[in-house]
Amino acid sequence: MSIDSATVRQIAHLARISVAEQQLPGLAAELNGALDFVGQLAAADIGAIEPLAHPLDETLSLRDDVVTAVDQRDAFMRLAPDAQSGLYLVPKVIE
Repeated sequence: MSIDSATVRQIAHLARISVAEQQLPGLAAELNGALDFVGQLAAADIGAIEPLAHPLDETLSLRDDVVTAVDQRDAFMRLAPDAQSGLYLVPKVIE
């Protein structure tokens, strides 16, 4: 399939974009290049390739669900400027 200036003009009209008359041949050449590239992709032999749901067919490694961190809540509460009942108290910023 070859795209000429008239086809580019029609595509521009359908896309509601204005294209200057002197730009039409250049755009036609660019679109033809893109279509040639798509044709090269379509010509690739992919018959022996299995379709994938994801490019990496890996499973996630699972680890045991055990607590590894030490509870430091009380230490952090002591560092806070103002804390009460396990909550950090901050000044009101919105009235």
